[in-house]
Amino acid sequence: MSFISVTQRLLSGFSVSFQLFFGTLLVALPLGLVIAFGSMSRFKPLRWLVRTFVWIIRGTPLMLQLIIVFYGPGLLFNMSAIPRMNAAFIAFVINYAAYFSEIYRGGIEGIPRGQYEAGQVLGMTKNQIFFKVVLLQVIKRIVPPMSNEIITLVKDTSLARIIAIQEITMVAQNYIADKGIIWPLFYSGAFYLIFCGLLTILFHFIEKKLDYFRV
Repeated sequence: MSFISVTQRLLSGFSVSFQLFFGTLLVALPLGLVIAFGSMSRFKPLRWLVRTFVWIIRGTPLMLQLIIVFYGPGLLFNMSAIPRMNAAFIAFVINYAAYFSEIYRGGIEGIPRGQYEAGQVLGMTKNQIFFKVVLLQVIKRIVPPMSNEIITLVKDTSLARIIAIQEITMVAQNYIADKGIIWPLFYSGAFYLIFCGLLTILFHFIEKKLDYFRV
């Protein structure tokens, strides 16, 4: 079993992990903001409905959510099975949108009320106050917790193997069953370490760029 052939197979698995990671971020980031606005709505039924949804998602394991999304439709409604990658994508988006929504909500609600009032005194509209006064401060506040969640997402993609998606960890684990060797499993950790390291550098750069805007 050559090092090059193992690397090629692990790269193939990592491409699946990356697709799941990138697709989740692409949808969960804006969806999380929508959910955050729902959880802050002045319409109480909507607010409590959204907050109950977030509580359920945050209070149950992602692994359980993956299983329910993949097997649930077929067992409960006699529907045809959802493709594995689609099921993983749906479960990850729902899960991370709920977590992102709480980060957004904390950032928005953490802005002193006086800044909104000052904007109104200056004759600014609500949209102007949000985008010109509040938004940069919110971004500054949410970058650290958001970076932690995004890095956690990289590692959580390994949970997709629970519904037999050939992501990098499952590819590496197959070598134990098929070839009786374990070093590819340790080798797969290097892919996570490098990717998480690059993300850490990126977020550190973003935080430095935002240092001028202190809250």
